[in-house]
Formats: sequence, C-alpha cells, structure tokens
Amino acid sequence: MKRYSVFAVAREALRNHQGWDRAWAKADPKPRYDAIVVGAGGHGLASAYYLGRNHGITNVAVIEKGWLGGGNTGRNTTIIRSNYLQDPSAAIYEKSRSLYETLSQDLNYNIMFSPRGVMMLAQTQHEVRGYLRTAHANALQGVATEFIGPERVKELVPIIDTNGPRYPVLGALWQPRAGTARHDAVAWGYARACSAMGMDIIQNCEVTGIRREGGKVTGVETTKGAIGCDRLGIVVAGHSSQLADMAGFRLPIESVALQALVSEPIKPCMDVVVMANTVHGYLSQSDKGEMVIGGGTDGFNNYTQRGSWHHIEETVRALVETFPMLSRLKMLRQWGGIVDMTGDRSPIISKTPVEGVFVNCGWGTGGFKAIPGSGWAMAELMAKGASPLAEEFSMFRFREGKFIDESVAAGVAH
Repeated sequence: MKRYSVFAVAREALRNHQGWDRAWAKADPKPRYDAIVVGAGGHGLASAYYLGRNHGITNVAVIEKGWLGGGNTGRNTTIIRSNYLQDPSAAIYEKSRSLYETLSQDLNYNIMFSPRGVMMLAQTQHEVRGYLRTAHANALQGVATEFIGPERVKELVPIIDTNGPRYPVLGALWQPRAGTARHDAVAWGYARACSAMGMDIIQNCEVTGIRREGGKVTGVETTKGAIGCDRLGIVVAGHSSQLADMAGFRLPIESVALQALVSEPIKPCMDVVVMANTVHGYLSQSDKGEMVIGGGTDGFNNYTQRGSWHHIEETVRALVETFPMLSRLKMLRQWGGIVDMTGDRSPIISKTPVEGVFVNCGWGTGGFKAIPGSGWAMAELMAKGASPLAEEFSMFRFREGKFIDESVAAGVAH
C-alpha cells in the first residue's frame, strides 16, 4: 500500500488523482483465521492493529455487521483526556492519550489530533475539593494536570460567564495536553493499517452465533457463513451483552443511548474543550466552526441511535447558563449512540468463561478517548493471555467486589 506524503499528493495532482489505492481492501471471509475481532469500530480495529504490530498476529478478520466506524466511533464528541482519579483508569487513559499524540505518524494517516486542552469546571465547593484531590492523584500518576482559578478559566475561554447566578465558576481541572481528534479518521487510519498487514475487514457481516466445543471457542456463525478461529475478541460496545449471550455467559452491563448535537457553524470563539459536570454538559468547537454539544445518557435502557427533544432542552438549557451566547445559535443536527455501562462506570477488558473468547466493553460515555490504549491492552490480552493495562478491568471484579468506581471518584463518567 502506497504511503501518503506531500510528494504523493503532488504526484497524483499531476495525473488527476487517478493513482490512489483503496484505503482498505474489500474482503470476503476465509474459512479460518488465527483471530477474529467482532466490531469494526475504533476499539475493534485498534485491537486488530496492535495484534499485528505488537504481536505479529496478522491472520485476522475484523467482522462488522454494518459499515466500518458506523457505530459509536462515528457518533461521539471526540474528547480525549486522561485525568482520572483511580490508578488503573489513569494508566490506560494516559497510555491512550500518549498514543494519540503520534498516531498520525504511526498510521501514516492524519487523524487531526488537536491537543487543545480540556478543562472540567468546578461550579460547587464539592467539585473544587474533588478536582483538587484528582490533581494531586494525577501528579502521583504522572498525568500532567493542574487546578486553575476562575480568572485563568476566563482567560482561556473568553465566552464563558464565570459569575452565573446559580452555578458560578469556582475553578477548573485543566489538562493542557488533552484535546480532540477526528473520529472517522481514527477508524479509517486503523482500517488502512490493518488492511496493509493483510488482515481482512469484512463489512455487512453479522454474527448470528458463536461456535464452541469442550468449553473452547471454535468459530462464529455469520450471515456470510461459518468462520473458524482460535481466538475471538468481542468489541461491539452497546451490543456486547447480545454477543455474550450467544457465547453462553452474561455481562454486568446495560445499554443506553447517549446523545449529542452540533450548532450551525460560526467564527472561531473557543479553542479548548469545556466540561461542566454540575449542569451536565460539555462543549467544544469543531474545525468547521460548529459548537459540539453533549450531555448525559438517557435515563432508561434502549438501543436507539436517534436523538430526542427532551435531551436538547435539558443539555442546552444547562449550558446556556454558563455560555449565554449559545442561546442565539441554531441547531444543525443531532444524533445518538448506544453505550454500554457497567455498575462502576469503568470498562471491561477480560477473559471470559469460554476459553479463547475475550471481551472489551463497558466504556460507557468515554470510549473514544480510550481507543488506542484499549486496543493495545486487548491485543496483548488476546495474544498473551494477560495485560498489565487490563489486569484490573476483569469482568470478574464485580463478583469479587474489586470496583474501579470512577462515577463516584471523578464525579463524571465521561
């Protein structure tokens, strides 16, 4: 596969761009693979990529029931940060953030990583204490964050109202090297790299059953026929419980919709990401000028990928108190994604009761930021049977009471 470069762009410009290869090859399933990864979203593709790059396992199929990157990878608000309180969380998210920094060079594909900085507003004294605690924990973990005052917040985000009548801004937890990336480009870059290693990316191929023999996985049944494998990775976000049921075990997760929206494009007015957890909304500005807005999950289990009016009202009403200028903008579009939530709001990267079956799920509302680190850990787990990054995220921790409770510790699960 040809490398992308300024010289390649110039060369193709001279011949009317007729010489570009397909980014990834169209593939039909072979009878058997060393490993199958179900789910061609960011986490699944990253798992396959690091299986090949780090462990030399390239006889791999990535199976997707729809189109590549058509699930949560293409339906999120692209926030990347690692300022978590618990040590296992900080470790895997910081690994992910550091991999994002060089991912464009590693994949030879511009993922448009923008380390613009992420701030989490403290709008109550409780949040001030919580974020000071997190800043101290991050210092011990080697994660570069700091707690800043309202004057610095206003300096970084001039459009913010720090003197709101109900929730004034008392400070913020600030991570300068956090930021955003282009969600589609992350999936496409990983897919291109996987295809270049000889892996098969099979779209429109739904798994309908998981084949087992003597307590060990032997393959999957799909709408394109049976496919054999020695290792099976389930990386399907909100549909993880359905695949687990096919394999004969249960997962401690529930699926809910997470919604987001963008405004009409406007001139640049905000070059950082702001999360306001007291009013529960977060905000950034895209490269096209749209204000990207997100909030909390729906309060009931569902599998919808559509938006709803009550979400617009709740989220925008909350953010208008802190960003009054939003009240004058028109909404451009809205969408939803299916997220999988665990009881402690931390992920599962784990072996399962079925030998050879591994699961990567439970990222809830924070999946995009974890893609490279998640893939790194999942690949190591599938290849070696253990991973230091994944050790604390076993599905069996709930039975043992070893929770990694980020919802309480950090005050937010994003």
